[in-house]
Amino acid sequence: MGEPIMEELEFLVEILEKHPLDSLKKIAEEEGIDYYRLKRLYDKYYGKYLTVSAFVSLKRLGLRTYVAFLTVPPDRLLEVGIRMSQNPFIGYMNPGYGFKNGLSIIFYTPDDQRDKIDEFLSQYADDYEYYEARAYPYDGDDNFGNWDLSYDYAPLLDILKWDARTPITEIARELGKSRPTVRYMINRLREEDILLEFVPMIDMNVHDRAVIGLTKELDESVLERFKEYEIMVGVLPGYGYIFEWYFSSKEDLGSKVLEFSGYVEKLLIEYFEPTFKELNDKNARTRYARMVKKDGSGYRSILEF
Repeated sequence: MGEPIMEELEFLVEILEKHPLDSLKKIAEEEGIDYYRLKRLYDKYYGKYLTVSAFVSLKRLGLRTYVAFLTVPPDRLLEVGIRMSQNPFIGYMNPGYGFKNGLSIIFYTPDDQRDKIDEFLSQYADDYEYYEARAYPYDGDDNFGNWDLSYDYAPLLDILKWDARTPITEIARELGKSRPTVRYMINRLREEDILLEFVPMIDMNVHDRAVIGLTKELDESVLERFKEYEIMVGVLPGYGYIFEWYFSSKEDLGSKVLEFSGYVEKLLIEYFEPTFKELNDKNARTRYARMVKKDGSGYRSILEF
């Protein structure tokens, strides 16, 4: 399959933002779009470059998010990546080169397991640095919940995170539940502010590179200056801020990277390689089912894997 046409992909994203779970026929009727045109675009991109994902409150579930940068020799990158991909608390990992040469990762830690982070990371590298990451702007709320659901909700969250447009009939079959029971479970997740919304997500591998920048002071003009690019900003409590800027290696962005570096103290280039995408995707598909204890009593240890 060839490269995605970004105008088509962005059009489909806009449509699914308004109608994340509706059928294509209903969307076409409500938006006045030719059904066959919509279906061609959907078949071309959905599940390959774009999916609708459930946006879940990690804070309500008692999970803290961290970014980490590990020094790993080039000849050990794949070995360490494979081992990391066995751990459901690893959100994703990719090769990265800059202020640390090795792996750039996102990981999740149950609120009551923060004291295990150094032991956790030292399983994969001797040299590393990590930071807790929060949404920008930072509200300062430090009130984390916990896992207080039955185990059945864990695989349900996996399905909704992977593809929220999965038919109820298929979800019911996978969970061994009736369709009314699945609907009840989804409604409960909404009522308890765990399931917040459904969002169309472009696969980050549409872009094959990212610039990660860390800074102690935020110059908000960078967001305006680089607004034509896809830049995300997060807060690193106790340190400062993190920028992540996605782009394609086919673009000649050397001068922009140099300009961008003027806004941060630490800079790293992240590489979205196909092998790591496969490892990340496989890990993500059953993340909650492996994180949560079978009796539903809470999370397993981040050191178990």
